[in-house]
Amino acid sequence: MLNILYPLLLQLPIGTRNPDDNSPIDLTNTFDVVMYIVLPVLMIIFYILWRKKKKKDKEN
Repeated sequence: MLNILYPLLLQLPIGTRNPDDNSPIDLTNTFDVVMYIVLPVLMIIFYILWRKKKKKDKEN
């Protein structure tokens, strides 16, 4: 089993961030709040509005 996993571990380049090194979102940082809360909510709202407009245009 280790023989199969060892080549996969070698695929991570040296000096890059490992997925295990992630830290939790810091909500005191304005960038994190905008990036992870405000922008996704705005994208969902604009998507819903776009779908309504598209559906309304299709009916006419």
